[in-house]
Amino acid sequence: MLSDDELMRYSRQILMPRFDVAGQESLKAARVLVLGSGGLGCPVALYLGAAGVGQLTLVDDDTVELANLQRQIGFDQDQLGQPKAEALVQRVRRINPLVSVDAMSCRLEGEALARQVEVATLVVDCTDNFNTRFALNRACVAAGVPLVSGAAIRGEGQVSVFDLRVEGSPCYHCLYPEQGNEDLTCSEAGVIAPLVGMIGSLQAMEAIKVISGVGAPLVGRLLILDAWEMQWREMKLARDPECPVCSGAC
Repeated sequence: MLSDDELMRYSRQILMPRFDVAGQESLKAARVLVLGSGGLGCPVALYLGAAGVGQLTLVDDDTVELANLQRQIGFDQDQLGQPKAEALVQRVRRINPLVSVDAMSCRLEGEALARQVEVATLVVDCTDNFNTRFALNRACVAAGVPLVSGAAIRGEGQVSVFDLRVEGSPCYHCLYPEQGNEDLTCSEAGVIAPLVGMIGSLQAMEAIKVISGVGAPLVGRLLILDAWEMQWREMKLARDPECPVCSGAC
C-alpha cells in the first residue's frame, strides 16, 4: 500500500498505464543489491532510490578519491576520503528518505556474498573486475536471482540482463569464460565521464523493468555502445549447454 507522500512523489511513474500503482508497489517491495559504488553504481543507486525501490544495499570497499569526481556523480569534494558505499547512501537518503538504503564498506565474498544474493529480489553488477563478476554470477545462478550487468571503459559500454527464470537464457559465464579474460581498469585505459552515466542509467532502467514486469528486459541480449560514434549494436545471446555454471540450472 502506497502512502499519500509516495503517491505524490512517484506520480509521474504511476501516471503511465503500463506501470501504474502495481508497478510502484513492486518497486517498494523489492530488495536490490548493488555491487560497486563507482561510475556505474552512482547512477544506479541514485535512480533506483529516487524511483522508490524499497530496500537498497550498496557494496564497495573503496574510498572516494579526487580522480573519481570526474564521473562518479554521487560524490562531491567534501566526501573525499570517505567510504564510497557510505557516502553514496547519504546521497540517496537525501534524495528519497522514504526508501531503506544501507552500506556495506567491504569486499563481499564467499558465504557472505551468497547470503546477500539469496535475500535480494535482483542484483546489479557495477564492479570493475572479472573475478567479482564471475563470483556474483555464480551466486545469482545458485539463488535463482536475476542479474543486471554493465561495463564501461574508454568510450565503450555494454549492458545485459541474466535471468535464468527465462527459459533458454544464458548466464554471465556463457558470454565470458573465466580463462583468458584480463581486467582493464579506467585508471589504466581511461573513460569519458558521461559514458558511465549512460550505462548506469540503462542498468537502472533494466532493473526497474525486471522488478515491475513491465517492458522487455535485455534477457538473452547484449547491448553494446560506441559512444564516440554514438552507435548501438545488439547481440543475441544463448545459453551454453556446456556452461559449468548454469548448464544444470532449470
